[in-house]
Amino acid sequence: MTDQPEPGRADAPRLTTREAAELLGVKPETVYAYVSRGQLSSVRAAGGRGSTFDAEEVRALARRSGRREPSPAGGDLVFRTGITLIEDDRYYLRGIDATELARRHSYEEVAEWLWTGELRPGVRFEAPPETLAAARRTVGALPAHSGSTDRLRVAVTAAAATDPLRFDLSPEAVLSSARSLIPTLVGALPVVDGASEAEEGSSGSLVRQLWPRLTARPADAPALAVLDAALVLLIDHDLAASTLAARVAASAHAHPYAVVSAGLGVLEGPLHGAASGLAHRMLQEAVDRGSAVPVVADHLRTGRRVPGLGHRLYRGEDPRARTLFALLEDVPQAAGALAAAREVVATTARHAPLHANIDLALAVLSVACGMAAEAGETVFAVSRTAAWIAHALEEYGERPLRIRPSGQYTGPRPPQPTP
Repeated sequence: MTDQPEPGRADAPRLTTREAAELLGVKPETVYAYVSRGQLSSVRAAGGRGSTFDAEEVRALARRSGRREPSPAGGDLVFRTGITLIEDDRYYLRGIDATELARRHSYEEVAEWLWTGELRPGVRFEAPPETLAAARRTVGALPAHSGSTDRLRVAVTAAAATDPLRFDLSPEAVLSSARSLIPTLVGALPVVDGASEAEEGSSGSLVRQLWPRLTARPADAPALAVLDAALVLLIDHDLAASTLAARVAASAHAHPYAVVSAGLGVLEGPLHGAASGLAHRMLQEAVDRGSAVPVVADHLRTGRRVPGLGHRLYRGEDPRARTLFALLEDVPQAAGALAAAREVVATTARHAPLHANIDLALAVLSVACGMAAEAGETVFAVSRTAAWIAHALEEYGERPLRIRPSGQYTGPRPPQPTP
């Protein structure tokens, strides 16, 4: 960086590098990048230590770049949100313990709570017939080997195409779209071969509609209670990667269907929504072999992480997993998978003090109920759709395009010869 002569009056107010960075909402390194690109001028401070910047010039750059909100220490953008709090190994939705909500309320009721702060007992979401038909036709055109997230992505696109009012970002319009989109996603998924016609029905609660799309086994009340609780517990989890993607889309005033598409695109990664499939395969192998010990040993011997264990936001056991494990105690067919999961935790504890997370609890449900390995990812995607809408509603109320990080160029300095 080359310091330039001081612009303006000799007595013009000067800012330090840190003050300029705070005003611009960037890291100090980015301020120097602005200087190197000719967007800011600087003067070496008295004594030759650091640089100073003209305050008016910095403010003008802040106005041009739209950076009016200073970043906190470290330069990371912090999102104000009234949706989820994770604190002291507890998990709250709008201030209410999420595990209590999962035990007492259905997914639709908690989704409404997430969106509006009001509980509506007995609320049901319904898919408009035209929208559902379009989504099913689109999903039906996919290759047979397509995964559930593939189907959900195209179902969202089909639903958007049938909604000419999708660009209305008023809260009432967005919530109307959300209440029809979620059951459309569920209804667009194919019913598992062998599921009974009674289970396939398109009426009733969302969890009853989802069940035959996950397994051919008949539903019973305890198993449905676990699935409904899983939907509630997965509904949001602070700013996970997919939720951040959804908020970026909403910051650009993308319509709610596009916001959900952005979330689904990130969710499919093996470190996010697809993580439960890895836990399912490991747990199924433990059940088949009659012991988790050799399965855990194989993972450790080959340098693979044991799936379903540990979470960066919890020091102890994931409270979502603890709640599902307790509910799974009432599901007789889950006894074997539940015992295997506990053996996985106990065996791994000899090597590292890791606790069960919700992926392992989802794996117990999917293995016990004869679901495919990707069932957990399906539950995750359907559930988290409600949170993406909730975060979009918050983001629509913020300054547009505020989520605009600056890149730090590391390529060759121009001018370079034309190849």
